Amino acid sequence: MSLSSWVPVAHGSPFPVENLPYGVFSHGEEDPRVCVAIGRYVLDLAPLAASEGADFASVFQEPTLNPFMALGRRAWGAVRHWLTERLIDESYRPLVEPELVPRDQVRLHMPFTVADFVDFYASEHHATRLGQILRPGEPPLNPNWKYLPVGYHGRAGTVAVSGTPVRRPSGQFRPADAAAPEFGPTSRLDIEAEVGFVIGTPTELGTQVSVDDVRDHVFGVVLVNDWSARDLQAWEARPLGPFLGKSFLTSISPWVVPLDALEPAMLTPPTQDPEPLAYLRGTHDFGLDLELTVSLNGTVVSRPSYADMYWTPGQKLAHLTANGAALRTGDLFASGTVSGPCEDTCGSLIELTDGGTRPVTLADGSQRTFLLDGDTVTIEATAPAGETQRLGFGEVTGTVCPATAPAYRASPPGGT
Repeated sequence: MSLSSWVPVAHGSPFPVENLPYGVFSHGEEDPRVCVAIGRYVLDLAPLAASEGADFASVFQEPTLNPFMALGRRAWGAVRHWLTERLIDESYRPLVEPELVPRDQVRLHMPFTVADFVDFYASEHHATRLGQILRPGEPPLNPNWKYLPVGYHGRAGTVAVSGTPVRRPSGQFRPADAAAPEFGPTSRLDIEAEVGFVIGTPTELGTQVSVDDVRDHVFGVVLVNDWSARDLQAWEARPLGPFLGKSFLTSISPWVVPLDALEPAMLTPPTQDPEPLAYLRGTHDFGLDLELTVSLNGTVVSRPSYADMYWTPGQKLAHLTANGAALRTGDLFASGTVSGPCEDTCGSLIELTDGGTRPVTLADGSQRTFLLDGDTVTIEATAPAGETQRLGFGEVTGTVCPATAPAYRASPPGGT
């Protein structure tokens, strides 16, 4: 059943009262602090909670969600109930209305401080296509792929909020038919449309988290663009995997959608063959019905569905901690590229263009295989919030800026 808020919410708004995503905002010269989005407004939580003498008021005065997220699942649920009641009960209007600020008047900041960042590779469609492109003549999926959620550790320090400029990265790559590598700006700058899961409740070193415990640890969900330099990646990724080709920037949306808001989007996980090992099985595991949209310079180029993902959020978290690795408040683990079975459901340009051999055409008539300086990429997503209602995640966007590093050509071994 849909809820109705006394705060005006336009039909189709990404932020109905069923959503209430958390963010960090500033208004004018004021310090950043925690808010939620409702309709076209942000609700300033610190003064609202303080006016009622709430014992959690102080966490909303902070410039990051981490102190609130660290309170744990019971507190998250209690605050969500408290907020919902005040936004649907008209009698609270005199108390709440003064703390509503139009979203177009505020600045949104990085919503949480990232502790660690892990990126997975959980779409069978994406992994298969990439294997065919990067390793022609070999099996597209490595033997381990259907036995465990493959992932890598990224750099927490280069995770940034939506709108952060995308400086074209430089690094080593080897041109086709060249005997030695060169150093310079990437010419194959790509995107990866992903979904990220934000850890609230930490664990002690040596603790294993089960598939069924994901709700106790995951606070909420963000959109992710894990920008990729495919020529750097192709040269450096064997044998240890992604490094400079990925670590220059990962963009996230400014809104963290609470996992509780996504209950209507939770699906029965896909059938997995072979059956996963026991530690990757659970009785309450779930997939998610999320519909993503990827736009390049205003042209929609893809509509991936997260429902097509092979590995679930619970399985990723269980595998991440299977060796006893500790979780910290603010950890971010991302899904890997979300891609579906069809050409228009690919979550990366390398798939959409078949390795750069088949350009996509934009609304202005121009064509792209990979990103040019000045290009802007925007990723959005929606999820069901009831029988007829959908909620949104806002957007994660970035515009490509020119590289600053010079280029160098190496001599082949033994050369001069």
